[in-house]
Amino acid sequence: MKKILGLCMLTALLYGCSSVPITGRKRLMLVSNSEVLSSSLTEYSNYMKTAKVSTNTAGKAMVTRVGKRIATATEQYLRNNGMSKEIKDFAWEFNLVNSSEVNAFCMPGGKIVVYEGLLPLVSNDDDLAVVLGHEVAHAVAKHSNERMSQQIAAEYGATILDATLSNSSAIVQGLGSMVYGLGAQYGVMLPFSRKHESEADYMGLILMTMAGYNPNNAVTFWEKMSANGKGNAPQFLSTHPSDASRIKSIQKHLPEMSKYRPTGAGWKVSTTKDTTTKKTTQSTKSINVNSIKTTTTPKRNN
Repeated sequence: MKKILGLCMLTALLYGCSSVPITGRKRLMLVSNSEVLSSSLTEYSNYMKTAKVSTNTAGKAMVTRVGKRIATATEQYLRNNGMSKEIKDFAWEFNLVNSSEVNAFCMPGGKIVVYEGLLPLVSNDDDLAVVLGHEVAHAVAKHSNERMSQQIAAEYGATILDATLSNSSAIVQGLGSMVYGLGAQYGVMLPFSRKHESEADYMGLILMTMAGYNPNNAVTFWEKMSANGKGNAPQFLSTHPSDASRIKSIQKHLPEMSKYRPTGAGWKVSTTKDTTTKKTTQSTKSINVNSIKTTTTPKRNN
């Protein structure tokens, strides 16, 4: 954290640091969002040319339905909290890919891919919302941008001056495949750091709740993921927090979700460690996302 703050001070006069929506955490941003979006779109397009899109009609409809609902609630939150300019960076896309891997990933700008191998662990829309809320959070927090900035900082260190950053487009293009990791070597996007994954867990919990999905399902879903990964941990969990710490963290934050619960939602946020909930089909009642607004920005210590 001290290193990031130091780099922020070094570049503040030219570029400055920014804050992550919802958590307020300071992040290092040495490249423009337009450069990252351009680079990532190329990587994503190349990946989708070789990926086998799922023919599971019901599964595809579920991924699209839940994804769009969370994206809509997310954009409304940004509008209501003075961050409308962030919305222009998103061109949401939700795809289901034919693969047995238990996985999902997100590219900058809201390009999200779910693998069919995840579907057997998804009992309803609320379960899938746990995954898609997490992935949408990565896009909103611009974790890829931050990761690329950290990579640049690691390579150039104290020599991060205007002369270096003026050539950032070439640097971004050069680091793109390394940072995103899409292609033959990895097949899926390289995992984020544990700090980013923990932040996406927290933000995702809020985003799914604002969209009307039941956050209590986050506990039972990750318990299923943990049981499924015994002896062969899914790639999706490779750098995520441990199962026990993740579930403990979710339980800690569940009471906070009450303030994001839409009026008329057919569930209540659990305030105890017993977060068992009834199964639902498409989850809760539809909501008017125009009502989503907070007067204060929740903070989270990282």
